[in-house]
Amino acid sequence: MSLQQFAATPDFDEYSEKFKDFFHLERRDDGVLLARAHTVGGPIQLSVQNHRALGQMLKAIGADPKNEVLILSGSGDEFMMGSDPEGFAIEEADVASWAYEYAYKDGRTNVTALVNEIEVPTIGILNGSGFHTEIVLMCDITIAAEEAVLFDLHYDIGSVPADGVHNAFQELLGVKRAAYALLTGEAIPARKALELGMVNEVLPRERLEERAFALADHIMTQPRTTRRLTTQIIRRPWKRRVLEDLDGGFGIQMFGHVARHHSIHGKEHIRSTVDYVRDGRKNNFD
Repeated sequence: MSLQQFAATPDFDEYSEKFKDFFHLERRDDGVLLARAHTVGGPIQLSVQNHRALGQMLKAIGADPKNEVLILSGSGDEFMMGSDPEGFAIEEADVASWAYEYAYKDGRTNVTALVNEIEVPTIGILNGSGFHTEIVLMCDITIAAEEAVLFDLHYDIGSVPADGVHNAFQELLGVKRAAYALLTGEAIPARKALELGMVNEVLPRERLEERAFALADHIMTQPRTTRRLTTQIIRRPWKRRVLEDLDGGFGIQMFGHVARHHSIHGKEHIRSTVDYVRDGRKNNFD
């Protein structure tokens, strides 16, 4: 017998309880796990708290060998169209501390954990319109609601669009289309996103989870090692993109924030910036 035992792996009941204020977690007996992000039960409202929780949860899921497929979704009829009114108080109080501790460090963890630390197939559900869609776009398979609209608001609120969403847009759209989307805040409806190769399927919202589980059922037909090794093949482009560009992009964005010396995440500021998406317009200036 060995002189030492294996360290305990994360326990599902423990981390589902730990993250319940940020994610509703359900796992089937076969290891297919649904993680539905929420803010007080509804659509995600961005904050430093849920920003940090995402990476922590992904690390726990990735370290639990009982997880076999991850389905990652938002909640309700929107993905992320606003921010928590008090969710960026730390930025206003100390922008330099926020820029490193809560934006640069946590943000890099979120993206790298999804790409590098989740060694099982992932299915992203874009349940509605929103920004910061990179977390579902960078899943192995992404399905979207018919009503969903993708866009990036960073430039319109005075921020450099370089904290992960730029990786997703450049990889999926190509250089010219990504430049246009990032500079103009282009609203990309789900059907156009399908044509452009940003998502794999578009369905009525009420069918998304059912379809995600059907896809998971197909993935589960092959042996465990085959499933896990296949993720290493299909994620190679994402791994290259993250390795080459994520840290530098975050660093440039945070320099921009520190140079401004004031918060850009006010609730009214973001609300007014996303109104054009709700209005069905292509961008915020025409």
